[in-house]
Amino acid sequence: QVQLVESGGGLVQAGGSLRLSCAASGIVFRLNTMAWYRQAPGKQRELVASITSLSKLNYADSVKDRFTISRDNAKNTVYLQMDGLEPEDTAVYYCNFLRPDLRPSAIWGQGTQVTVSP
Repeated sequence: QVQLVESGGGLVQAGGSLRLSCAASGIVFRLNTMAWYRQAPGKQRELVASITSLSKLNYADSVKDRFTISRDNAKNTVYLQMDGLEPEDTAVYYCNFLRPDLRPSAIWGQGTQVTVSP
């Protein structure tokens, strides 16, 4: 049974930092591309960052140079270090693994809320 458990969200002032974690189980973690998504109120879920099994990185333009995705295969965990947070980053953040067609799997965790105050 696949499980994705996100943690690390919270309330932070603009300019602050947070580090999100996502523990995955039920998949061969080291072989999967992992990704972070976010969904703000009234908006569609969007891809924030991804990291392949070979640690090739990809970022949305809106978070480039502020966010850093990383992974620890020994812990089956993917991280998202978020620096220079802006109110526009306020959203529920989710992790997932990508299918061969590069779409996210149908499995979603509960997400973790990130709220950035002005």
